[in-house]
Amino acid sequence: MCGIIAYKGKNPAAPIILEGLKGLEYRGYDSWGLATIFDSSIQQEKQIGKISDSSQTKTPKGNIGIGHTRWATHGGVTQKNAHPHRDCTGDIACVHNGIVENYSELKKALKHHTFISETDSEVIPHLIEENISNGDSFEDATKKAAQLLQGRGAFVVIHAKLNTIIVVKNGTPLIIGVGKNEFFIASDVNAFVQHTKNVQYLDDNEIAVVQKDLHFYNLKSGAEIEKKPITIDWEQEVSSKQGYDHFLLKEILEQKHTIQKAIDQDQSNIQAIAQDIKNAKSVFLVGCGTAGKVCMTGEYLFSSIARKQTSACLASEFPNYQHYLTPESLIIAISQSGETADVLEAIDAAREKNSKVISILNVFGSTMMRESDNYIMVNAGQEQAVVSTKATTAQLAVITLLAYAVDNNIQTGKLLLTKTAHSVNDMLNKEYEKHIKKLAQKLKNIDDIYLIGRSVNYPMALEATIKLQETAYSHAEGFAGGELKHGPIALIQKGTPCIVLVANDDVKNEVLANAMEVKARGAYIIGVSPENSDVFDFWVPVPDAQNASPIVNIVPIQLLAYHIAVLRGCDPDRPRNLAKSLTVK
Repeated sequence: MCGIIAYKGKNPAAPIILEGLKGLEYRGYDSWGLATIFDSSIQQEKQIGKISDSSQTKTPKGNIGIGHTRWATHGGVTQKNAHPHRDCTGDIACVHNGIVENYSELKKALKHHTFISETDSEVIPHLIEENISNGDSFEDATKKAAQLLQGRGAFVVIHAKLNTIIVVKNGTPLIIGVGKNEFFIASDVNAFVQHTKNVQYLDDNEIAVVQKDLHFYNLKSGAEIEKKPITIDWEQEVSSKQGYDHFLLKEILEQKHTIQKAIDQDQSNIQAIAQDIKNAKSVFLVGCGTAGKVCMTGEYLFSSIARKQTSACLASEFPNYQHYLTPESLIIAISQSGETADVLEAIDAAREKNSKVISILNVFGSTMMRESDNYIMVNAGQEQAVVSTKATTAQLAVITLLAYAVDNNIQTGKLLLTKTAHSVNDMLNKEYEKHIKKLAQKLKNIDDIYLIGRSVNYPMALEATIKLQETAYSHAEGFAGGELKHGPIALIQKGTPCIVLVANDDVKNEVLANAMEVKARGAYIIGVSPENSDVFDFWVPVPDAQNASPIVNIVPIQLLAYHIAVLRGCDPDRPRNLAKSLTVK
Protein backbone atom coordinates (compact mmCIF):
# COMPACT_ATOMS: atom_id res chain seq x y z
CA MET A 1 0.00 0.00 0.00
CA CYS A 2 1.52 3.30 -1.13
CA GLY A 3 5.14 3.73 -2.11
CA ILE A 4 7.53 6.25 -0.57
CA ILE A 5 10.87 7.45 -1.87
CA ALA A 6 13.12 10.32 -0.77
CA TYR A 7 16.54 11.57 -1.76
CA LYS A 8 19.18 13.89 -0.34
CA GLY A 9 22.52 14.32 -2.04
CA LYS A 10 24.61 15.92 -4.74
CA ASN A 11 22.34 15.20 -7.72
CA PRO A 12 18.98 16.66 -8.78
CA ALA A 13 16.40 14.91 -6.63
CA ALA A 14 13.36 14.91 -8.94
CA PRO A 15 14.69 12.51 -11.64
CA ILE A 16 15.82 10.03 -8.98
CA ILE A 17 12.47 10.25 -7.20
CA LEU A 18 10.51 9.84 -10.43
CA GLU A 19 12.61 6.83 -11.39
CA GLY A 20 12.04 5.31 -7.96
CA LEU A 21 8.29 5.95 -8.04
CA LYS A 22 7.97 4.02 -11.29
CA GLY A 23 9.62 1.07 -9.56
CA LEU A 24 7.22 1.39 -6.62
CA GLU A 25 4.03 1.73 -8.66
CA TYR A 26 2.93 -1.82 -7.78
CA ARG A 27 2.33 -0.50 -4.23
CA GLY A 28 -0.33 1.97 -5.37
CA TYR A 29 -1.28 3.76 -8.54
CA ASP A 30 -4.29 5.96 -7.81
CA SER A 31 -2.15 9.11 -7.88
CA TRP A 32 1.41 10.29 -7.34
CA GLY A 33 3.39 13.35 -6.35
CA LEU A 34 6.77 14.73 -5.34
CA ALA A 35 8.17 17.75 -3.54
CA THR A 36 11.68 19.21 -3.51
CA ILE A 37 13.41 22.03 -1.66
CA PHE A 38 14.90 24.80 -3.80
CA ASP A 39 15.81 28.35 -2.69
CA SER A 40 14.27 27.72 0.75
CA SER A 41 10.86 26.93 -0.70
CA ILE A 42 9.03 23.72 -1.60
CA GLN A 43 8.30 22.97 -5.22
CA GLN A 44 5.88 20.15 -5.96
CA GLU A 45 3.95 18.28 -8.61
CA LYS A 46 0.93 16.02 -8.05
CA GLN A 47 -1.10 14.08 -10.59
CA ILE A 48 -3.99 11.61 -10.65
CA GLY A 49 -3.40 8.16 -12.17
CA LYS A 50 -0.38 5.98 -12.76
CA ILE A 51 2.99 7.62 -12.92
CA SER A 52 3.86 5.34 -15.84
CA ASP A 53 0.94 6.88 -17.79
CA SER A 54 1.51 10.48 -16.76
CA SER A 55 2.49 13.40 -18.93
CA GLN A 56 4.88 15.15 -16.60
CA THR A 57 4.44 18.91 -16.79
CA LYS A 58 7.43 20.11 -14.77
CA THR A 59 10.51 18.87 -12.96
CA PRO A 60 10.97 20.59 -9.59
CA LYS A 61 14.53 21.71 -8.87
CA GLY A 62 16.60 20.88 -5.80
CA ASN A 63 18.87 18.19 -4.36
CA ILE A 64 16.54 17.08 -1.61
CA GLY A 65 13.00 15.77 -2.01
CA ILE A 66 10.28 13.24 -1.31
CA GLY A 67 7.86 11.30 -3.52
CA HIS A 68 4.78 9.10 -3.15
CA THR A 69 2.56 6.81 -5.21
CA ARG A 70 -0.84 6.34 -3.59
CA TRP A 71 -3.31 3.56 -2.84
CA ALA A 72 -6.30 5.47 -1.49
CA THR A 73 -7.58 4.73 2.02
CA HIS A 74 -9.00 8.00 3.36
CA GLY A 75 -10.44 10.30 0.71
CA GLY A 76 -11.13 9.78 -2.96
CA VAL A 77 -8.69 9.76 -5.84
CA THR A 78 -8.15 13.48 -6.42
CA GLN A 79 -5.19 15.77 -6.93
CA LYS A 80 -5.83 17.38 -3.52
CA ASN A 81 -5.68 13.99 -1.83
CA ALA A 82 -2.44 13.02 -3.56
CA HIS A 83 0.75 13.21 -1.49
CA PRO A 84 2.89 15.11 -0.49
CA HIS A 85 0.76 17.03 2.01
CA ARG A 86 1.84 20.37 3.45
CA ASP A 87 1.21 22.47 6.52
CA CYS A 88 -0.39 25.92 6.62
CA THR A 89 2.93 27.73 6.10
CA GLY A 90 3.81 25.59 3.09
CA ASP A 91 7.26 24.96 4.57
CA ILE A 92 6.66 21.35 5.67
CA ALA A 93 5.90 18.53 3.21
CA CYS A 94 5.10 14.95 4.18
CA VAL A 95 4.55 11.58 2.47
CA HIS A 96 2.88 8.80 4.44
CA ASN A 97 2.16 5.09 4.05
CA GLY A 98 -0.34 3.66 6.51
CA ILE A 99 -3.41 4.75 8.43
CA VAL A 100 -3.69 7.33 11.21
CA GLU A 101 -6.47 5.68 13.17
CA ASN A 102 -7.04 8.68 15.46
CA TYR A 103 -6.84 11.31 12.71
CA SER A 104 -10.37 12.61 13.41
CA GLU A 105 -9.51 13.35 17.03
CA LEU A 106 -6.21 14.98 16.03
CA LYS A 107 -7.87 17.05 13.34
CA LYS A 108 -10.38 18.44 15.85
CA ALA A 109 -7.49 19.52 18.06
CA LEU A 110 -6.01 21.33 15.03
CA LYS A 111 -9.26 23.08 14.07
CA HIS A 112 -7.48 26.42 13.74
CA HIS A 113 -5.39 24.92 10.90
CA THR A 114 -6.52 24.89 7.29
CA PHE A 115 -6.85 21.39 5.81
CA ILE A 116 -6.98 20.97 2.04
CA SER A 117 -7.43 17.22 1.57
CA GLU A 118 -9.78 14.53 2.88
CA THR A 119 -6.88 12.31 3.96
CA ASP A 120 -5.82 11.16 7.40
CA SER A 121 -2.18 11.78 6.39
CA GLU A 122 -2.55 15.57 6.28
CA VAL A 123 -2.71 15.78 10.08
CA ILE A 124 1.02 14.90 10.22
CA PRO A 125 2.50 18.11 8.74
CA HIS A 126 0.00 20.20 10.71
CA LEU A 127 0.96 18.48 13.97
CA ILE A 128 4.62 19.22 13.23
CA GLU A 129 3.76 22.84 12.37
CA GLU A 130 1.86 23.18 15.66
CA ASN A 131 4.78 21.83 17.66
CA ILE A 132 7.24 24.17 15.93
CA SER A 133 4.97 27.13 16.69
CA ASN A 134 5.24 26.13 20.35
CA GLY A 135 9.03 26.39 20.22
CA ASP A 136 10.14 22.87 19.27
CA SER A 137 12.88 22.18 16.75
CA PHE A 138 11.90 20.42 13.51
CA GLU A 139 13.32 17.17 14.87
CA ASP A 140 11.59 17.37 18.26
CA ALA A 141 8.34 18.54 16.64
CA THR A 142 8.36 15.49 14.39
CA LYS A 143 9.10 13.11 17.28
CA LYS A 144 6.22 14.52 19.30
CA ALA A 145 3.87 14.33 16.34
CA ALA A 146 4.84 10.71 15.65
CA GLN A 147 4.14 9.74 19.25
CA LEU A 148 0.55 10.97 18.91
CA LEU A 149 -0.25 8.85 15.86
CA GLN A 150 -2.19 5.62 16.35
CA GLY A 151 -2.05 2.83 13.77
CA ARG A 152 0.56 1.24 11.54
CA GLY A 153 2.45 3.60 9.30
CA ALA A 154 5.64 5.28 8.15
CA PHE A 155 6.28 8.81 6.95
CA VAL A 156 9.02 11.10 5.63
CA VAL A 157 9.06 14.89 6.10
CA ILE A 158 11.13 17.80 4.83
CA HIS A 159 11.25 21.46 5.86
CA ALA A 160 11.82 24.21 3.28
CA LYS A 161 14.24 26.17 5.49
CA LEU A 162 16.32 23.14 6.52
CA ASN A 163 18.45 20.74 4.55
CA THR A 164 17.07 17.80 6.52
CA ILE A 165 14.95 14.70 5.93
CA ILE A 166 13.26 13.02 8.91
CA VAL A 167 12.03 9.45 8.63
CA VAL A 168 9.65 7.66 11.02
CA LYS A 169 8.68 3.97 10.95
CA ASN A 170 6.04 2.13 12.93
CA GLY A 171 4.64 -0.90 11.13
CA THR A 172 5.22 -0.29 7.43
CA PRO A 173 8.60 -0.60 5.70
CA LEU A 174 11.18 2.11 5.11
CA ILE A 175 14.79 1.40 4.17
CA ILE A 176 17.66 3.87 3.90
CA GLY A 177 20.30 3.47 1.22
CA VAL A 178 23.68 5.10 1.89
CA GLY A 179 25.77 6.26 -1.05
CA LYS A 180 28.75 8.57 -1.33
CA ASN A 181 27.52 11.90 0.06
CA GLU A 182 23.93 10.94 -0.70
CA PHE A 183 21.02 9.09 0.93
CA PHE A 184 18.00 7.26 -0.44
CA ILE A 185 14.86 6.37 1.53
CA ALA A 186 12.26 4.01 0.11
CA SER A 187 9.56 1.47 0.87
CA ASP A 188 11.46 -1.11 -1.17
CA VAL A 189 15.19 -1.59 -1.83
CA ASN A 190 14.46 -2.10 -5.51
CA ALA A 191 13.63 1.62 -5.80
CA PHE A 192 17.28 2.63 -5.30
CA VAL A 193 19.45 -0.50 -5.53
CA GLN A 194 20.84 0.73 -8.87
CA HIS A 195 22.43 3.61 -6.92
CA THR A 196 23.70 1.84 -3.79
CA LYS A 197 23.67 -1.57 -2.12
CA ASN A 198 24.61 -0.25 1.32
CA VAL A 199 21.46 -0.09 3.41
CA GLN A 200 20.15 0.54 6.91
CA TYR A 201 16.82 -0.95 7.97
CA LEU A 202 14.55 1.01 10.25
CA ASP A 203 12.71 -1.02 12.88
CA ASP A 204 9.38 -0.10 14.43
CA ASN A 205 9.29 2.96 16.67
CA GLU A 206 12.49 4.34 15.19
CA ILE A 207 13.25 7.73 13.70
CA ALA A 208 16.10 8.62 11.36
CA VAL A 209 17.48 12.11 10.83
CA VAL A 210 19.28 12.62 7.53
CA GLN A 211 21.54 15.66 7.32
CA LYS A 212 25.22 15.54 6.32
CA ASP A 213 25.21 12.16 8.01
CA LEU A 214 22.64 9.70 9.31
CA HIS A 215 21.44 9.20 12.90
CA PHE A 216 18.86 6.78 14.32
CA TYR A 217 16.87 7.25 17.53
CA ASN A 218 14.32 5.30 19.52
CA LEU A 219 11.05 7.18 19.08
CA LYS A 220 9.86 6.56 22.64
CA SER A 221 13.03 6.97 24.70
CA GLY A 222 14.92 9.34 22.41
CA ALA A 223 18.08 7.26 22.83
CA GLU A 224 20.42 7.16 19.85
CA ILE A 225 20.71 3.75 18.18
CA GLU A 226 23.87 2.35 16.63
CA LYS A 227 23.21 0.37 13.47
CA LYS A 228 25.63 -1.72 11.49
CA PRO A 229 25.56 -1.03 7.74
CA ILE A 230 24.40 -3.93 5.60
CA THR A 231 25.55 -4.63 2.05
CA ILE A 232 22.85 -6.42 0.11
CA ASP A 233 23.86 -9.02 -2.45
CA TRP A 234 21.03 -8.26 -4.84
CA GLU A 235 20.81 -7.03 -8.39
CA GLN A 236 17.92 -4.81 -9.40
CA GLU A 237 15.09 -6.85 -10.83
CA VAL A 238 14.46 -6.57 -14.54
CA SER A 239 11.39 -4.34 -14.74
CA SER A 240 10.87 -4.29 -18.51
CA LYS A 241 8.16 -6.35 -20.17
CA GLN A 242 10.80 -7.87 -22.46
CA GLY A 243 8.48 -7.87 -25.46
CA TYR A 244 5.36 -9.11 -23.66
CA ASP A 245 2.17 -7.07 -23.72
CA HIS A 246 1.90 -7.16 -19.93
CA PHE A 247 4.04 -8.00 -16.92
CA LEU A 248 1.41 -10.52 -15.82
CA LEU A 249 1.82 -12.67 -18.93
CA LYS A 250 5.60 -12.46 -18.63
CA GLU A 251 5.47 -13.59 -15.00
CA ILE A 252 3.06 -16.45 -15.73
CA LEU A 253 5.43 -17.76 -18.40
CA GLU A 254 8.44 -17.32 -16.12
CA GLN A 255 7.08 -20.21 -14.09
CA LYS A 256 8.91 -22.40 -16.59
CA HIS A 257 11.97 -21.55 -14.48
CA THR A 258 10.84 -20.19 -11.11
CA ILE A 259 9.39 -23.44 -9.75
CA GLN A 260 12.78 -25.10 -10.13
CA LYS A 261 14.46 -22.09 -8.50
CA ALA A 262 12.08 -22.39 -5.56
CA ILE A 263 13.13 -25.97 -4.78
CA ASP A 264 16.85 -25.34 -5.23
CA GLN A 265 17.19 -24.74 -1.50
CA ASP A 266 19.88 -25.31 1.07
CA GLN A 267 18.90 -28.84 2.05
CA SER A 268 20.28 -28.50 5.58
CA ASN A 269 18.03 -25.47 6.17
CA ILE A 270 14.97 -27.34 4.87
CA GLN A 271 15.75 -30.28 7.14
CA ALA A 272 16.31 -28.00 10.14
CA ILE A 273 12.92 -26.37 9.57
CA ALA A 274 11.34 -29.80 9.07
CA GLN A 275 12.72 -30.81 12.45
CA ASP A 276 11.21 -27.68 14.01
CA ILE A 277 7.85 -28.66 12.53
CA LYS A 278 8.17 -32.19 13.93
CA ASN A 279 9.12 -30.90 17.37
CA ALA A 280 6.35 -28.30 17.63
CA LYS A 281 3.28 -29.25 19.62
CA SER A 282 1.16 -26.94 17.48
CA VAL A 283 1.86 -25.54 14.01
CA PHE A 284 -0.04 -22.62 12.48
CA LEU A 285 0.22 -21.69 8.78
CA VAL A 286 -0.61 -17.99 8.49
CA GLY A 287 -1.16 -15.86 5.38
CA CYS A 288 -3.55 -13.48 3.59
CA GLY A 289 -5.28 -13.71 0.22
CA THR A 290 -3.35 -15.91 -2.19
CA ALA A 291 -0.78 -16.78 0.48
CA GLY A 292 -3.71 -17.83 2.67
CA LYS A 293 -4.73 -20.36 0.02
CA VAL A 294 -1.16 -21.67 -0.03
CA CYS A 295 -1.47 -22.12 3.75
CA MET A 296 -4.68 -24.13 3.28
CA THR A 297 -2.93 -26.31 0.71
CA GLY A 298 -0.05 -26.79 3.14
CA GLU A 299 -2.46 -28.02 5.81
CA TYR A 300 -3.67 -30.75 3.45
CA LEU A 301 -0.14 -31.64 2.33
CA PHE A 302 1.29 -31.94 5.85
CA SER A 303 -1.64 -34.20 6.71
CA SER A 304 -1.54 -36.48 3.67
CA ILE A 305 2.23 -36.66 3.16
CA ALA A 306 3.70 -36.32 6.65
CA ARG A 307 0.72 -37.18 8.90
CA LYS A 308 1.44 -33.95 10.76
CA GLN A 309 -1.46 -31.87 12.05
CA THR A 310 -1.23 -28.17 11.21
CA SER A 311 -3.78 -25.36 11.25
CA ALA A 312 -4.14 -22.94 8.34
CA CYS A 313 -5.33 -19.51 9.50
CA LEU A 314 -6.15 -16.33 7.66
CA ALA A 315 -3.84 -13.76 9.24
CA SER A 316 -6.67 -11.26 9.65
CA GLU A 317 -8.51 -13.87 11.74
CA PHE A 318 -5.47 -15.04 13.68
CA PRO A 319 -6.40 -13.15 16.87
CA ASN A 320 -9.01 -15.91 17.38
CA TYR A 321 -6.22 -18.52 17.48
CA GLN A 322 -3.42 -16.72 19.28
CA HIS A 323 -4.71 -17.87 22.68
CA TYR A 324 -3.44 -21.35 21.80
CA LEU A 325 0.14 -20.15 21.35
CA THR A 326 2.82 -21.42 23.72
CA PRO A 327 6.65 -21.56 23.61
CA GLU A 328 6.18 -24.98 21.97
CA SER A 329 4.12 -23.54 19.10
CA LEU A 330 5.45 -22.80 15.62
CA ILE A 331 4.16 -20.16 13.22
CA ILE A 332 4.88 -20.63 9.50
CA ALA A 333 4.13 -17.22 7.98
CA ILE A 334 3.74 -16.96 4.19
CA SER A 335 3.86 -13.70 2.23
CA GLN A 336 5.11 -12.51 -1.14
CA SER A 337 6.18 -9.08 0.11
CA GLY A 338 7.16 -9.95 3.66
CA GLU A 339 5.37 -6.75 4.76
CA THR A 340 1.72 -7.83 5.02
CA ALA A 341 0.27 -6.02 8.04
CA ASP A 342 -1.98 -8.81 9.33
CA VAL A 343 0.79 -11.39 9.02
CA LEU A 344 3.22 -9.14 10.89
CA GLU A 345 0.68 -8.79 13.68
CA ALA A 346 0.39 -12.59 13.86
CA ILE A 347 4.19 -12.73 14.17
CA ASP A 348 4.04 -10.12 16.95
CA ALA A 349 1.50 -12.28 18.79
CA ALA A 350 3.79 -15.30 18.43
CA ARG A 351 6.71 -13.30 19.78
CA GLU A 352 4.70 -12.31 22.85
CA LYS A 353 4.12 -16.03 23.61
CA ASN A 354 7.75 -16.99 22.80
CA SER A 355 6.59 -19.14 19.90
CA LYS A 356 9.03 -19.87 17.08
CA VAL A 357 8.46 -18.11 13.75
CA ILE A 358 9.52 -19.31 10.28
CA SER A 359 8.71 -17.25 7.19
CA ILE A 360 8.31 -18.27 3.56
CA LEU A 361 8.72 -15.15 1.45
CA ASN A 362 9.99 -13.59 -1.74
CA VAL A 363 11.56 -10.26 -0.70
CA PHE A 364 14.99 -10.33 0.89
CA GLY A 365 15.44 -7.99 3.85
CA SER A 366 11.70 -7.62 4.45
CA THR A 367 10.31 -7.09 7.94
CA MET A 368 9.06 -10.68 8.12
CA MET A 369 12.50 -12.00 7.28
CA ARG A 370 14.16 -9.90 9.96
CA GLU A 371 11.59 -10.80 12.62
CA SER A 372 11.68 -14.56 12.01
CA ASP A 373 13.78 -17.23 13.69
CA ASN A 374 14.39 -18.74 10.27
CA TYR A 375 13.13 -18.20 6.75
CA ILE A 376 12.97 -19.65 3.25
CA MET A 377 13.23 -17.44 0.19
CA VAL A 378 11.10 -18.78 -2.68
CA ASN A 379 13.40 -17.08 -5.23
CA ALA A 380 10.62 -16.19 -7.69
CA GLY A 381 12.05 -12.74 -8.44
CA GLN A 382 10.09 -9.52 -8.27
CA GLU A 383 6.48 -9.56 -9.42
CA GLN A 384 5.64 -6.26 -11.15
CA ALA A 385 2.02 -7.27 -11.71
CA VAL A 386 -0.23 -6.86 -8.69
CA VAL A 387 -1.70 -10.33 -9.27
CA SER A 388 0.60 -12.98 -7.81
CA THR A 389 1.48 -15.92 -10.07
CA LYS A 390 5.08 -17.12 -10.02
CA ALA A 391 5.47 -16.35 -6.31
CA THR A 392 2.36 -18.46 -5.63
CA THR A 393 3.60 -21.58 -7.38
CA ALA A 394 7.02 -21.07 -5.80
CA GLN A 395 5.36 -20.96 -2.35
CA LEU A 396 3.40 -24.11 -3.21
CA ALA A 397 6.62 -25.83 -4.25
CA VAL A 398 8.38 -24.90 -1.00
CA ILE A 399 5.49 -25.98 1.23
CA THR A 400 5.30 -29.30 -0.66
CA LEU A 401 9.04 -29.83 -0.23
CA LEU A 402 8.70 -29.13 3.50
CA ALA A 403 5.91 -31.71 3.82
CA TYR A 404 8.14 -34.36 2.28
CA ALA A 405 11.04 -33.28 4.49
CA VAL A 406 8.87 -33.73 7.60
CA ASP A 407 8.13 -37.23 6.30
CA ASN A 408 11.92 -37.85 6.00
CA ASN A 409 11.47 -38.11 2.24
CA ILE A 410 13.02 -34.89 0.98
CA GLN A 411 14.62 -36.52 -2.07
CA THR A 412 11.27 -37.99 -3.15
CA GLY A 413 9.72 -34.55 -2.83
CA LYS A 414 12.51 -32.88 -4.74
CA LEU A 415 12.27 -35.46 -7.53
CA LEU A 416 8.50 -34.94 -7.82
CA LEU A 417 8.83 -31.15 -7.86
CA THR A 418 11.66 -31.22 -10.39
CA LYS A 419 9.47 -33.35 -12.64
CA THR A 420 6.62 -30.90 -12.07
CA ALA A 421 8.83 -27.94 -12.99
CA HIS A 422 9.78 -29.69 -16.25
CA SER A 423 6.11 -30.44 -16.93
CA VAL A 424 5.14 -26.78 -16.47
CA ASN A 425 7.96 -25.84 -18.83
CA ASP A 426 6.53 -28.22 -21.45
CA MET A 427 2.95 -27.08 -20.81
CA LEU A 428 3.56 -23.35 -21.27
CA ASN A 429 3.86 -23.26 -25.04
CA LYS A 430 2.11 -21.28 -27.78
CA GLU A 431 -0.36 -24.04 -28.63
CA TYR A 432 -1.40 -24.39 -25.02
CA GLU A 433 -1.90 -20.65 -24.70
CA LYS A 434 -3.95 -20.70 -27.90
CA HIS A 435 -6.18 -23.37 -26.35
CA ILE A 436 -6.68 -21.22 -23.23
CA LYS A 437 -7.48 -18.18 -25.42
CA LYS A 438 -10.26 -20.22 -27.05
CA LEU A 439 -11.79 -20.82 -23.62
CA ALA A 440 -11.36 -17.15 -22.71
CA GLN A 441 -13.39 -16.21 -25.80
CA LYS A 442 -16.23 -18.43 -24.53
CA LEU A 443 -16.15 -16.88 -21.05
CA LYS A 444 -15.39 -13.23 -21.78
CA ASN A 445 -19.04 -12.11 -21.51
CA ILE A 446 -20.00 -14.45 -18.67
CA ASP A 447 -20.57 -12.79 -15.32
CA ASP A 448 -20.83 -15.84 -13.03
CA ILE A 449 -18.23 -18.62 -12.91
CA TYR A 450 -18.07 -21.40 -10.30
CA LEU A 451 -15.09 -23.57 -9.44
CA ILE A 452 -14.88 -26.81 -7.50
CA GLY A 453 -12.11 -29.01 -6.19
CA ARG A 454 -11.49 -31.56 -3.48
CA SER A 455 -8.57 -32.25 -1.15
CA VAL A 456 -5.51 -30.16 -2.12
CA ASN A 457 -7.42 -28.74 -5.08
CA TYR A 458 -10.16 -27.22 -2.94
CA PRO A 459 -7.80 -24.40 -1.84
CA MET A 460 -6.81 -24.05 -5.50
CA ALA A 461 -10.48 -23.59 -6.42
CA LEU A 462 -10.47 -20.68 -3.97
CA GLU A 463 -7.19 -19.34 -5.39
CA ALA A 464 -8.54 -19.66 -8.93
CA THR A 465 -11.50 -17.60 -7.76
CA ILE A 466 -9.18 -14.83 -6.60
CA LYS A 467 -7.37 -14.84 -9.95
CA LEU A 468 -10.59 -14.44 -11.94
CA GLN A 469 -11.92 -11.77 -9.58
CA GLU A 470 -8.87 -9.54 -9.40
CA THR A 471 -7.66 -9.93 -12.97
CA ALA A 472 -10.81 -10.18 -15.11
CA TYR A 473 -13.36 -8.71 -12.65
CA SER A 474 -15.42 -11.89 -13.04
CA HIS A 475 -17.89 -12.87 -10.34
CA ALA A 476 -16.26 -16.19 -9.48
CA GLU A 477 -16.84 -18.44 -6.49
CA GLY A 478 -14.95 -21.53 -5.40
CA PHE A 479 -16.31 -24.45 -3.40
CA ALA A 480 -15.34 -27.82 -2.06
CA GLY A 481 -16.87 -30.27 -4.54
CA GLY A 482 -19.15 -31.89 -1.98
CA GLU A 483 -20.54 -28.55 -0.80
CA LEU A 484 -22.25 -27.44 -4.00
CA LYS A 485 -25.34 -29.52 -3.34
CA HIS A 486 -25.66 -27.95 0.11
CA GLY A 487 -26.93 -24.68 -1.32
CA PRO A 488 -24.83 -23.16 -4.13
CA ILE A 489 -26.17 -25.60 -6.75
CA ALA A 490 -29.34 -23.49 -6.69
CA LEU A 491 -27.36 -20.84 -8.59
CA ILE A 492 -26.69 -23.15 -11.55
CA GLN A 493 -28.63 -22.43 -14.73
CA LYS A 494 -28.31 -23.69 -18.27
CA GLY A 495 -24.89 -22.69 -19.58
CA THR A 496 -23.41 -21.61 -16.22
CA PRO A 497 -19.64 -22.28 -16.41
CA CYS A 498 -18.21 -24.55 -13.74
CA ILE A 499 -14.46 -25.18 -13.68
CA VAL A 500 -13.52 -28.50 -12.09
CA LEU A 501 -9.96 -29.00 -10.79
CA VAL A 502 -9.04 -32.68 -10.95
CA ALA A 503 -5.96 -34.71 -10.02
CA ASN A 504 -5.16 -38.42 -10.26
CA ASP A 505 -5.72 -38.93 -6.55
CA ASP A 506 -8.08 -40.64 -4.11
CA VAL A 507 -10.88 -38.12 -4.66
CA LYS A 508 -10.77 -38.02 -8.46
CA ASN A 509 -13.99 -40.02 -8.95
CA GLU A 510 -15.78 -38.03 -6.27
CA VAL A 511 -15.04 -34.64 -7.81
CA LEU A 512 -16.05 -35.95 -11.24
CA ALA A 513 -19.32 -37.12 -9.68
CA ASN A 514 -19.79 -33.61 -8.30
CA ALA A 515 -19.21 -32.25 -11.79
CA MET A 516 -21.87 -34.60 -13.14
CA GLU A 517 -24.35 -33.35 -10.53
CA VAL A 518 -23.78 -29.79 -11.71
CA LYS A 519 -23.92 -30.76 -15.36
CA ALA A 520 -27.29 -32.41 -14.77
CA ARG A 521 -28.56 -28.93 -13.82
CA GLY A 522 -27.34 -27.45 -17.11
CA ALA A 523 -23.80 -26.28 -16.20
CA TYR A 524 -21.07 -25.97 -18.82
CA ILE A 525 -18.25 -28.11 -17.39
CA ILE A 526 -14.63 -27.08 -17.89
CA GLY A 527 -12.26 -29.78 -16.71
CA VAL A 528 -8.69 -28.99 -15.64
CA SER A 529 -7.38 -32.52 -15.44
CA PRO A 530 -4.59 -34.90 -16.51
CA GLU A 531 -7.21 -36.98 -18.38
CA ASN A 532 -10.29 -36.12 -20.41
CA SER A 533 -13.71 -37.21 -19.19
CA ASP A 534 -17.16 -37.55 -20.70
CA VAL A 535 -18.43 -35.03 -18.17
CA PHE A 536 -16.23 -32.24 -19.58
CA ASP A 537 -17.62 -29.86 -22.20
CA PHE A 538 -14.17 -28.28 -22.50
CA TRP A 539 -10.95 -29.96 -21.40
CA VAL A 540 -7.83 -28.13 -20.24
CA PRO A 541 -5.11 -30.78 -20.03
CA VAL A 542 -2.49 -30.61 -17.26
CA PRO A 543 0.36 -32.97 -16.35
CA ASP A 544 -0.17 -35.73 -13.80
CA ALA A 545 1.74 -34.19 -10.89
CA GLN A 546 0.43 -36.28 -7.97
CA ASN A 547 0.86 -34.29 -4.71
CA ALA A 548 2.09 -31.31 -6.74
CA SER A 549 -1.21 -31.09 -8.65
CA PRO A 550 -2.08 -27.68 -7.08
CA ILE A 551 0.89 -26.20 -8.96
CA VAL A 552 -0.06 -27.50 -12.40
CA ASN A 553 -3.80 -26.90 -11.91
CA ILE A 554 -3.51 -23.22 -10.98
CA VAL A 555 -1.26 -22.25 -13.92
CA PRO A 556 -3.94 -22.57 -16.67
CA ILE A 557 -6.37 -20.56 -14.50
CA GLN A 558 -3.77 -17.79 -14.28
CA LEU A 559 -3.54 -17.79 -18.07
CA LEU A 560 -7.33 -17.91 -18.44
CA ALA A 561 -7.84 -14.96 -16.08
CA TYR A 562 -5.21 -12.99 -17.97
CA HIS A 563 -6.79 -13.56 -21.39
CA ILE A 564 -10.33 -12.84 -20.17
CA ALA A 565 -9.00 -9.59 -18.69
CA VAL A 566 -7.43 -8.58 -21.99
CA LEU A 567 -10.62 -9.41 -23.92
CA ARG A 568 -12.64 -7.34 -21.46
CA GLY A 569 -10.30 -4.37 -21.76
CA CYS A 570 -9.06 -4.63 -18.16
CA ASP A 571 -5.52 -3.79 -17.09
CA PRO A 572 -4.05 -7.16 -16.02
CA ASP A 573 -1.02 -5.53 -14.36
CA ARG A 574 -2.85 -2.91 -12.30
CA PRO A 575 -6.34 -4.11 -11.33
CA ARG A 576 -8.70 -1.49 -9.97
CA ASN A 577 -8.79 -0.91 -6.21
CA LEU A 578 -5.83 -3.21 -5.49
CA ALA A 579 -2.21 -2.84 -4.42
CA LYS A 580 0.60 -5.38 -4.28
CA SER A 581 1.88 -4.92 -0.76
CA LEU A 582 -0.85 -4.68 1.88
CA THR A 583 0.87 -2.84 4.69
CA VAL A 584 -2.33 -1.63 6.39
CA LYS A 585 -5.04 -3.73 8.02
